[in-house]
Amino acid sequence: IASSYATKVLCTFEDTLPHVKGGKGVFTGTPIRQALYHGDAKKGLAFCGFDPEDSRPLLLCMGGSQGAVALNEALRNDLPQLLKTFRIAHLCGKGKVSKAHENIDGYRQFEYVGPELPDLFAAASIAVSRAGANSIFEFLALALPAVLIPLPLSASRGDQILNAAYFEKRGYASVLAQEDITNESLLSAIMALYSHRDEYVARMK
Repeated sequence: IASSYATKVLCTFEDTLPHVKGGKGVFTGTPIRQALYHGDAKKGLAFCGFDPEDSRPLLLCMGGSQGAVALNEALRNDLPQLLKTFRIAHLCGKGKVSKAHENIDGYRQFEYVGPELPDLFAAASIAVSRAGANSIFEFLALALPAVLIPLPLSASRGDQILNAAYFEKRGYASVLAQEDITNESLLSAIMALYSHRDEYVARMK
């Protein structure tokens, strides 16, 4: 309705353009907070309490604002293997911090992160995340490869599934369906993404 009165219609996804009448559509992507471009990797690692001499890359895991129980559990079950390669900052959702996994070298969990998020982005080499439009376009803007785990149809209108497919098609991310999460599938997806991270970064740039 509003587009009838608009001079321009700015679109998050390029695939939307053919559906905007009158040639008004302009593909812009999602607006990105400027603060995200000014993160400090050293501050991000310090925020996690990680040893600056530790050379392991940082894996950033974001379960969405509500957290993702299946993702959280699989990630924690994979810690013995993952921590051989990575340090991990885990944004696990409100009330989902695990007391059994506190004080593990190289692993730090948070319910959520506020102003420190740009610093964690700057410090991270790869991410595991839900596939909300804001998050994935932040990854694209920062050229941060991610394993995307979209909310399933049982818990959403399906937009994250479409978002993830859009990014996977363009080679910006890999996708793991929530119903396919196991300890083994998550570990395999993370290691495969990390092995090919340079290719993902090149496409994102």
